[in-house]
Amino acid sequence: MGWGNIITRRLKVFSMSLLIYFDYKAVQKRVQWVSTGKRSAMWAKTHERNARRVLNLMIELEGLWVKMGQYLSTRADVLPEPYINVLKQLQDSLPPRPFEEVRGTIEKELGKPMSDLFADFVLDPLATASIAQVHRATLADGREVVVKIQHDGIKEIILEDLKNAKSLVEWIAWAEPQYDFNPMIDEWCKEAPKELDFNHEAENTRTVSRNLSDRTDCGSGSISSAVDVLIPEVIQSTDKILILEYMDGIRLNDNDSLEAYGVDKQKLVEEITRAYAHQIYIDGFFNGDPHPGNFLVSKEPPHKPILLDFGLTKRISKSMSQALAKMFLSCAEGDHVALLSAFAEMGLKLRVDMPQQAMDIATVFFRQSTTANEAKENIKALNDQRERNAKALQEKMKLNKNEVQRFNPVDAFPGDAIIFMRVLNLLRGLSASLNVRIVYLDIMRPFAESTLLGSLTDGQIPNSQWIYDSPANSDLESKLRNYLLELGSDKILGIQICAYKDGKVIIDTAAGMLGKYDPRPVQPDSLFPVFSVTKGITAGMVHWLVNKEKLKYEKTVANIWPNFGTNRKELIKVHHLLNHTSGLQNALGDVVKNDPLFICDWEETLNQIAKCTPETEPGSAQIYHYLSFGWLCGGVIEHASGKKFQEVLEEAIVRPLHIEGELYIGIPPGVESRLAALTVDTEELQKLSGIRAGPDVPQELLNNVAQMASGVPVLFNTLNVRRAIIPAANGHCSARALARYYAALATGGSIPPPHSANSKPPLGSHVHTPKFPTAPLKKKKGAGKKGASSTGNLQDGSNTDKNGYSQLRTSDVDDDAAAAGSGSRIFSSDKILDAFMGVGGYESMVHPNGKFGLGFRRYNHSSGTLRCFGHSGMGGSTGFCDVENNFAIAVMVNKMSLGSVTRSIVRFILEELGLPVPDEFSVSGEKGPDMVLNLAQPQQQR
Repeated sequence: MGWGNIITRRLKVFSMSLLIYFDYKAVQKRVQWVSTGKRSAMWAKTHERNARRVLNLMIELEGLWVKMGQYLSTRADVLPEPYINVLKQLQDSLPPRPFEEVRGTIEKELGKPMSDLFADFVLDPLATASIAQVHRATLADGREVVVKIQHDGIKEIILEDLKNAKSLVEWIAWAEPQYDFNPMIDEWCKEAPKELDFNHEAENTRTVSRNLSDRTDCGSGSISSAVDVLIPEVIQSTDKILILEYMDGIRLNDNDSLEAYGVDKQKLVEEITRAYAHQIYIDGFFNGDPHPGNFLVSKEPPHKPILLDFGLTKRISKSMSQALAKMFLSCAEGDHVALLSAFAEMGLKLRVDMPQQAMDIATVFFRQSTTANEAKENIKALNDQRERNAKALQEKMKLNKNEVQRFNPVDAFPGDAIIFMRVLNLLRGLSASLNVRIVYLDIMRPFAESTLLGSLTDGQIPNSQWIYDSPANSDLESKLRNYLLELGSDKILGIQICAYKDGKVIIDTAAGMLGKYDPRPVQPDSLFPVFSVTKGITAGMVHWLVNKEKLKYEKTVANIWPNFGTNRKELIKVHHLLNHTSGLQNALGDVVKNDPLFICDWEETLNQIAKCTPETEPGSAQIYHYLSFGWLCGGVIEHASGKKFQEVLEEAIVRPLHIEGELYIGIPPGVESRLAALTVDTEELQKLSGIRAGPDVPQELLNNVAQMASGVPVLFNTLNVRRAIIPAANGHCSARALARYYAALATGGSIPPPHSANSKPPLGSHVHTPKFPTAPLKKKKGAGKKGASSTGNLQDGSNTDKNGYSQLRTSDVDDDAAAAGSGSRIFSSDKILDAFMGVGGYESMVHPNGKFGLGFRRYNHSSGTLRCFGHSGMGGSTGFCDVENNFAIAVMVNKMSLGSVTRSIVRFILEELGLPVPDEFSVSGEKGPDMVLNLAQPQQQR
């Protein structure tokens, strides 16, 4: 292609683009002055006029522009009807190339005269497309074939067109920032040239045919993800020639023939959709160009789809397939946590925390398709949603109307996801053009689930993969890992175990998966929701304030928190709250039961609990404060310190222990990709019928325990609850962070030496509160200041983590002090251990023979009282320490059960060390009320 042709094509593209752009801008102005009835007619004429201009130019230029027109002609769900009616002509054959050109290419590529190659060759092509044309022929051996011949000189034209398309898209994004298609065109520029190698297409065709012929077991014993499609056999190929088996079929735009043969169009498109779901989720290898011209329908019943043209075929990694499947299922379930995690896993980085808007946008791709007749309403609905999202973004970022148009909330968009979304859009256009409605969430779900459950259904997971690969810290840890393998993945979904002995890490093991639909491995820095384990952390914050002389155990709560002193609460003291003897065990219970999301409103829960009335006199009875404990202590913490709850948590525990990024009460945005998802052990749930109540357990809690056990995972997997401050039940931490906390408590507050170097990533290496990457607002060319960065305006010295979040500390941290080891303390009082357990000088502050000290569960041993304390949580997670033996342990699980797995693991470790086993974790000892699940009758275990 000479420079003259290059310049001519470029001028034609941009002059036509400007003409169409100014035409629409002019009509936008004119319609304001005409009656409503005439506006529709004016817009219809404008669309028709410009669609004709586009069509004529695409036919003239051919090459890439025809392929783009074919894509646009399938988008009946979003483009005005005149564009669809005009551009669908591009799905028909273009003017064929001269036969002499065809003959020359065949004989040059195959090295023989056509008379030696073919017994018959039909001169009129079956179809002529942008890159090649297809002829029917008969080989010398009598086989019926089709021959695909690449147009002469098309490679140079396509590459030039890609440059022009890129420039055009950049200009559109500058002129109309809300229409920024740069990520899509960038990916197309990378993938489109591959279509020019027919050897590549031949191998793609063989691979897809082989993949779709395999039957896939979804794990339930049924073969629900098998697909029933036809793909022609590859006979021969070169760079520019492809010879395929001939299949007699009906074109999808031949509606008369489809009707005459009785083709069920609904079933047809559903089967095509299933084939693509299989390619994307199961195979990780899919055709990125499913426009109507790449399909036929077999004439013989049951009229199977025939898949053609695998030039633009994309291979994605297993991790990307899983991330796309996770994104799909998160949209199906409305799971914001999983969606944000999927974004992080696939490399999609956001500049703003707007999870609901992210869910709205992602769900658009999987929504039920609409027919062409409903296109107008569909376009209006999408525009309305775009306006709502823009308004929300404007309010969130405090931008004016012009700024919000130029603000791109996406910092990075992965190319694999772009091709995936293009495929979904083409499939949607296909269903619209055939006037059928497809429910993608139903059809694609089995394939997405199969991908995420594949590691469970493909057979036994290798031990080397199930146990996270990290060096053992001791012989005991090696034995423990073998014991975990004995317990098996049927009882354990995901787990972390960390233990300290004499201030040193002896165990730091992670195993299993992050969730039922998240096959990524649990790592040492994964974050588990731990329910009432949180109470032990909250109690530590109260003790820290007492140690800092900001608070006293004997102080009346009303003197700290003025609004609290009403409705017979005037005599309640701080130690009553810690010891579960305030009489407010059921405070807000009815409110939460009627409106579970009420627990997400921190300020309102504090306001409401200050108005509650106790059921018993302060100190008269120790009854477990299952939810109210957190709000009561949390209110005291904020009023006594004059700081926000989470500020005190960081200052008292997180920073001194150097466990940033691994212990939260209410997670911040940006950590979703490390979250473990909860599920329930359904077999264990059946044992709930054996629950027996004790005097220290609220009857209301017992009555709802079965309902809670089944419903809690759903509620606590939601983003709203995960981010809420619920100091009795919403802690998120790693086992190594919690174990380090209890290792410090075991010594009265001495900070242990730095965590084991074997644990990767290092404990404390995460930024505690991630910052979203920022970027300057896009300005029109020439408006930017000299020297402005194109990548953002992060402060000097900052960098970003693997998810693109800014690694900026949220407050000053003395890292040297944090890592100083045993020379630093978080408590200075030599009586703090007595305070934790409510003994010695603090014995009068706790209920006689009660299970709790001041905020912590006291663990006993059959031989007598044991100086051991901690806190467990519903579902099986736990953390505690043995003061006499300087031992601390934390166990995190995400498969909620009656605690049998946790208890057996704790017993195994303690027995191997020769340490006493607390009743809470023994086979027959009395279980405490801090784990609702531990109210069950003891089961025979190891």
